Amino acid sequence: MYKTIAFNGKFFGAPPSGVHKVAEQLIAATDALIAEQSGNAADYALVIRDSVKVPPYRKILCVQENPLVRRIHRIAWEQCYLPLARRKDFILNLCNLGPLCHRDCATLIHDAQVYSAPESYSLGFRLWYKFLFFFIGRRHKLIVTVSEFSRNELVRYGVASADKIVVVHNGCDHVLQVAPDDGQLATLKLTPRRYVLALANTQKHKNIAILLKAFAKPELKDVALVLFGGATKAEFEQLGHIVSPNVQFAGRVTDPELVGLMVNAGALAFPSLTEGFGLPPLEAMALGCPVVAAPFGALPEVCGKAALYADPLDANAWSQKIRAALDDEGVRQSLISAGRRQAGSFTWKRAARNLFEAVKAVTPA
Repeated sequence: MYKTIAFNGKFFGAPPSGVHKVAEQLIAATDALIAEQSGNAADYALVIRDSVKVPPYRKILCVQENPLVRRIHRIAWEQCYLPLARRKDFILNLCNLGPLCHRDCATLIHDAQVYSAPESYSLGFRLWYKFLFFFIGRRHKLIVTVSEFSRNELVRYGVASADKIVVVHNGCDHVLQVAPDDGQLATLKLTPRRYVLALANTQKHKNIAILLKAFAKPELKDVALVLFGGATKAEFEQLGHIVSPNVQFAGRVTDPELVGLMVNAGALAFPSLTEGFGLPPLEAMALGCPVVAAPFGALPEVCGKAALYADPLDANAWSQKIRAALDDEGVRQSLISAGRRQAGSFTWKRAARNLFEAVKAVTPA
């Protein structure tokens, strides 16, 4: 029997990302689930490299390393120190990567986009991830992913065999616990329901270029496109994209600000050419924001019949679908109702239970 089931907390203290958000929610929901399991003898720990602030947990012990260990590079910490320090433990890695020399692991790999969308990543990033995925898929006891689509992709690209991969869908109910901050509406001079939200991301597979083309058309000249995230107007223009005057950049926003933008938006547009899961559309649905998405990747699996779908290569299709979501009240109300129902089936409690059961199946009783 393992001494401890240890969560790899390398991501704490790193810049926030969607992958990190999923990891935090899974750990918190697993902690709540463990608290409900009376008489469970297993010990659980979150092992972090830095003395960063982490959420309080009821059952999961937070283990912070000493100051000398904090000087180790993050990669060396994960690949060398962590497996040595936790050599008797089963390690749960929730952010795509994990220690290669430790076989007693479960690793959550979100997608296979370094294979399917290589142009979105640098050569060094692709080579590093492919190298690690090759060994993780063969050495670790369990591979977890977030959709049937991603499972099929991981099998297709030879990362792991199908019988070794378990699907654990993300939850989205965390957004219902966030009080909205409407400050961005005033800052950007936005009118509720007369703007569309999308990611500010220049990766080619995110396909934001099609939205820039759609919002340059006369059909959407009276609607603002609000891009949230790290990419700037200058970065899009450097790539040759034309950014029309009705496109605004919110920059990186806090969770309350993002919720405030979603609850007041006319729609969320998500034109990805491939997606391992697609959390923002579900978050928008949970908050009553209609979604227009591309019918690619895991988006049909996740959004079901609760979204409007537009051809990701046709700007006219996007302008038509967006206008329908904004102006056709019947369509809009149908999307809101269906979206809330769809989002309601994706909870972190369910995700934690599925993860919990999958891990128990590969760890000794």
